[in-house]
Amino acid sequence: MRRKAGFTARVPDEMTKIDRYLSRTSALVFLAALFGLTAAVWVTQALRDFDLMTTKGQTLLVFLRATGLVVPSLIMVIAPLALFGAVIFTLNRLNADSELVVMSASGISPARLLRPFLALTLAVTLAVGALSLWIMPWSFAELRNIISKVRADFLTRVIREGQFSNLDKGLVFHYRERAPGGGLSGIFIQDRRDPQDIRTYIAETGRNREADGQNYLVLEKGSLQRQTRNGRDPVMVVFRSYEVDLAQFSGEGEGAPLKPRERGTWSLLSPDAADPWVQRNLGPLRAELHDRLVNPLYALVFGIVGFAALGKARTTRQGRSLAILAAIGVVIGLRVAGFGLAALATRTPWAVWALYGLPFAAIFVSFWFIFGDPLAFFQRMTGPPRGSLPARAGTPL
Repeated sequence: MRRKAGFTARVPDEMTKIDRYLSRTSALVFLAALFGLTAAVWVTQALRDFDLMTTKGQTLLVFLRATGLVVPSLIMVIAPLALFGAVIFTLNRLNADSELVVMSASGISPARLLRPFLALTLAVTLAVGALSLWIMPWSFAELRNIISKVRADFLTRVIREGQFSNLDKGLVFHYRERAPGGGLSGIFIQDRRDPQDIRTYIAETGRNREADGQNYLVLEKGSLQRQTRNGRDPVMVVFRSYEVDLAQFSGEGEGAPLKPRERGTWSLLSPDAADPWVQRNLGPLRAELHDRLVNPLYALVFGIVGFAALGKARTTRQGRSLAILAAIGVVIGLRVAGFGLAALATRTPWAVWALYGLPFAAIFVSFWFIFGDPLAFFQRMTGPPRGSLPARAGTPL
């Protein structure tokens, strides 16, 4: 009895070692894949925004801050993929080294083997949830403010005097010369980006002003001409002083409503129904809210799908390449379908149900593969192989 008691006392200790071994291995692979993929994608994004220093005259600190604010959105998308890769890599190496076969022969069930991978999956799911619901909207709002300040600096400090500069398609800025004290003189601004509302600003002088984190161009002694396409005559307003929000020239700032991705999750849950912009954009706001809520589920799905594909031990003669390719195809299909349903939810509310149903259905099928016997089920559904002889009485099948 003592030996038996001693044996049973050692089993939990051995299982704890196995849990730590699997947790450490899968976590290290996950972190390596996450940092590697995030760094590679961030470099491509940073190279695209390198003109912040080359043509817009910004410092390295502003460049790193602006490009660094996109990292939360990158991690939110990459983390589930890195988790899937970590689970697949760890299980495939365990099987190649015959460790998975030994664990299975020693009586470790798939449910017990799933425990350390499920712990990592739940941790990644919580992290993706925090990114999706709080950190990512904050980062996009901060990026909006940086773009506003960059545009203000670009207009008042970088653009050369006497040149007509195309800031955007349909947006032209010009000033004759720089006045003493950093002001501008002979200002001409034409905004034709909206064909239904063409605006032309002409002023003798102008100066940059910052208030409450926003940047404005104060035009003095000038006029504003508005031309609409509704058949009315052009309107001209003569002013002594007129304040223009510089951020509106890039579609950002107080002059333009916050985009859905820049709004906090709580504001999406309880939007201002009296706001005309909100009434016109209920579809995008609804899609953004449910997309944030469903994003963490994909981390849970990808981790379980990876385990369902390779969680059972196989001999070296049983190829695992087909299972890996099938799992990769499922993961890609699920994510692409999720993006498509999120876009469809902007127009059709019923797509919201499919947006949630897709990951939950994938989780259910994955657990069925882990704890059930899908191969035997499919064999029963398809019947005996064609050309096989019926079994005789008393002959075991």
